[in-house]
Amino acid sequence: MLQKTLRWFEKRLEPYPPAEPTQPPKGLLAFCMHFTRGAWPWLLLMASFTAAIATLEIFLFGFLGDVVNWLSTADRETFLAEEGQWLFLMGGALLLLVLISASNAFIIHQTLLGNLPQRIRWLAHRYLLNQSMSYFQDEFAGRIATKLMQTALSVREVVMKLLDVLVYVTVSFTGAIFLAASADWRLAVPFVIWLGGYALILRYFIPKLGRISEAQADARSLMTGRIVDTYTNISTVKLFSHSTREERYSRDGMDEFLGTVYRQMRMVSKVQISIDIINALLLLAIGFVGISLWVTGDMTPGAVAVAGALVLRFQGMSQWIMWEMSALFENIGVVRDGINSISLPQMVQDKPGAKQLGRVKGDVRFDGVRFEYARVNAEGEDDVRHAAVIDDLDLHLRPGEKIGLVGRSGAGKSTIVNLLLRFYDLNAGRILIDDEDIADVTQETLRANVGVVTQDTSLLHRSVRDNISYGRPDATEQEIINAAKLAEAHEFILGLEDAKGRKGYDAHVGERGVKLSGGQRQRIAIARVLLKDAPILVLDEATSALDSEVEAAIQDQFDLLMRNKTVIAIAHRLSTIAAMDRLIVLDAGKIVEQGTHAELIEANGHYARLWQRQSGGFIDVEATEAAQ
Repeated sequence: MLQKTLRWFEKRLEPYPPAEPTQPPKGLLAFCMHFTRGAWPWLLLMASFTAAIATLEIFLFGFLGDVVNWLSTADRETFLAEEGQWLFLMGGALLLLVLISASNAFIIHQTLLGNLPQRIRWLAHRYLLNQSMSYFQDEFAGRIATKLMQTALSVREVVMKLLDVLVYVTVSFTGAIFLAASADWRLAVPFVIWLGGYALILRYFIPKLGRISEAQADARSLMTGRIVDTYTNISTVKLFSHSTREERYSRDGMDEFLGTVYRQMRMVSKVQISIDIINALLLLAIGFVGISLWVTGDMTPGAVAVAGALVLRFQGMSQWIMWEMSALFENIGVVRDGINSISLPQMVQDKPGAKQLGRVKGDVRFDGVRFEYARVNAEGEDDVRHAAVIDDLDLHLRPGEKIGLVGRSGAGKSTIVNLLLRFYDLNAGRILIDDEDIADVTQETLRANVGVVTQDTSLLHRSVRDNISYGRPDATEQEIINAAKLAEAHEFILGLEDAKGRKGYDAHVGERGVKLSGGQRQRIAIARVLLKDAPILVLDEATSALDSEVEAAIQDQFDLLMRNKTVIAIAHRLSTIAAMDRLIVLDAGKIVEQGTHAELIEANGHYARLWQRQSGGFIDVEATEAAQ
């Protein structure tokens, strides 16, 4: 029965809401409201139960005073007959308190504590997945993930503490003062004065703790980001023998975090001492007033006992409240820090009513394209602009045409690919695929029509099978194996085994494919694109990680991969793209030459100079730059 009840409460709040996530607002309250939509019926029910619990506790305190008075004056033989109904009422109140407390515990622990932060993580993660490439290039991946996780928990804590703790405290304090005043108004005066002093302490210290906590949250995410950055690039650290340097780099982040902890703890000690002082003064004042009124016959022993019990209750609650308020403002600091990372506009968004782009023929046209990179500030506005990377570009690729982009580093080759994939929006002009402006179609269906193999092959920390089928998740096992064979990857895949004993296509490849060689990662990436079989193919230094023997072995497969596809190829090793239908020579974001390899050599222009300066088949970048 209990298990069924627990499971019922666990299913009251959907942890993975299906609604499309939107940009969260920047205000603290609005941000919290945004991520707790759908949970408010249960949050308000929790607050109502909390208020009921506090009210019943005050009622029982008052009843305890009556019991003391009865016991001091009642006849033992007639006591139960005269006061039994009141004792029965107190028993009923206790039972009601247990039932309400149990229901509140189910709501808090089963419905809210697990589901609410998961709901926030899900919404925020889905929103961040649609952020532009520049967003992820400007931040540590570990720092973003840390802020996501911390913010989800902190939003839950802020909302639940405000509704649970503050409601409980408000009802308890109000009820206690009313109970003291019902015995004698003079007994309530010390409580009112104490409450004013306590409020002043909170007003002075809490904002300071909040500012320290905000700095601490940022320092914590920076510290985590630095550590994750070191672990992610551990091969580079070891290659350059920089373990000591990384220790200093991480320690600087840890020191910054520890500094905020020291500042926080100093402030907490001051708060603790201040509360101890006013608590002691309250106990003295209540003792003096209560005993004085009892001496003059204006107060019963029960009222004095209740007042003393309330003081002790206040002392315990005041320490608890202070820690809860400190935690509340620490979480507020974390939320504010998270807002700065999460509540940013998505710089590349689908237009309302964007079309679904079906499978295309591969006609690609760049029409007057101009683009410049810009850094975006926290308000989503352009902060710094740079010179145009692509300037008034006109380029037409016919279906099935294969072109090579040529030019020194920074000429704009990779930017053209990024713009085709709509990782960034244009400053001017348009890009058309089969006469459809890519700004008018959904990003998902656009990228479904483009297969990409890059020089920086990044694999997911999943199985080989998952990585290859990422190109087409509904592919059969045989189709996955066939793609691996075409990419000359099947044989080495069968020999793989990870630390958990998974073998072959089940073996996991490590973060970013770190357990594989560069050539192995590249061949799995090629298999992934072969399986995707998109009509437009981008090869960005696709064979740079392959040795000559492997490159020659899969050249026929590359020919198969490119068959009947529109191809854009980038390579510093010009010999790998010399056989393309057309070569486009770029300089400073503009087309300076185009034609076949033979035509461009004969023209003896920019391309011919690049070809002559090749060293081992690669563009001599330094010589080229010196010549510009």
